[in-house]
Amino acid sequence: MSNTDTFPNWENLVKKQLKTEDIYTILKKENLEGIDVKPFYSSVKKPLVNLPKVEESTHLVAKYHESLEDDVFAFLLDHNVENLEEKTIFINNKDLAEHISPADNDQYFSLIDVFDEKNGVIDDQLAKELLAKDFKRNICVDISLHQNAGAAIYQQLGIALAKTKELVEVYGQEILNKLIFKIAVGGNYFFETAKLRAFKLVFNQLSKEYGLDEIPYIFAETSLRNKAIVDSENNLIRSTLELASAMIGGADAVYSTNYAVEKSTENSEEISFKQQIVLAYESIINVFEDASNGSYYIEDITQQIAEKSWAFFVEIEDTGGYLELLKNGVIQKKIYDQAIEEQNWVEEGKIKIIGVNLYPKLDIKKSVAELYNEKEIKAVRWAEMFE
Repeated sequence: MSNTDTFPNWENLVKKQLKTEDIYTILKKENLEGIDVKPFYSSVKKPLVNLPKVEESTHLVAKYHESLEDDVFAFLLDHNVENLEEKTIFINNKDLAEHISPADNDQYFSLIDVFDEKNGVIDDQLAKELLAKDFKRNICVDISLHQNAGAAIYQQLGIALAKTKELVEVYGQEILNKLIFKIAVGGNYFFETAKLRAFKLVFNQLSKEYGLDEIPYIFAETSLRNKAIVDSENNLIRSTLELASAMIGGADAVYSTNYAVEKSTENSEEISFKQQIVLAYESIINVFEDASNGSYYIEDITQQIAEKSWAFFVEIEDTGGYLELLKNGVIQKKIYDQAIEEQNWVEEGKIKIIGVNLYPKLDIKKSVAELYNEKEIKAVRWAEMFE
């Protein structure tokens, strides 16, 4: 038996290595999510069953280019293309979604959100037009905006549930399996994997309130929040990790936003997509069902995120619902407060962005006040402060 086979022996070894009795203060890692992260895990309170996904293997989605037709099976489409057969199509253009008539209803998904976040209303006419279509999933609940605006993980998921409940109240509970959730995946690797898993738990819990047992269809895209204009190749590393988080977390479809921020070319679009190909074909992580199940750390933070998300959702409902709180500026202010705290961490170097606030350290060009507006949910990249 080695001297690390028991918990007290392990503790003593760490104390000796760190030359202090107070190891937990040193090993504790702060985070902005309010999640309790332990220095190590030896068990999990309540083991979870495998969390399923809708699609058997994750769709690898590319922005449509004619040159990719032979090799790609899932496209993001913002203009009409004739004779696209045996493809999965995610429609990203409102006018196209309204006018297209798919021949095969299994192929088409709408990525159109019917919420007007600025005015706090649902576009009822658009929603009805989309619901009348023979799409596999008709309406998108988009919370990628909220992640890119700086919302905490529990806020993103709580808002997703609150937006879902608003739709159910207007269009009935049968809408639950007609929804697709567009979620932006950030750079906090394990937290983002846990985020998608936690969303499966809380969405299923919400569906049970209506006597159903649904799982959410998740379209995950890489975040813009942690990307920089300078040294854009660093963005490739960031988005590759984000795609891995999404696939391991059980996304049904993944899409890599262009790594060349504000300098997009056809070549950069192709490279962005091919990150997914490398991950899927060389690591095969897009076919596993709940690959992280059984990891004590991920299980623990999954459950914490689920609990905090549900509590935030209940808070939204108890104080008037998502649309009402949007009209009153409450949601905007909550996201603003979180985003400001996060941006301050970037400014202080507690959140590190290589080539921006580290190696080299650039000068600050814009203040927090210039970047954010407490009355508006808007996407802001951390690096904008230095650009």
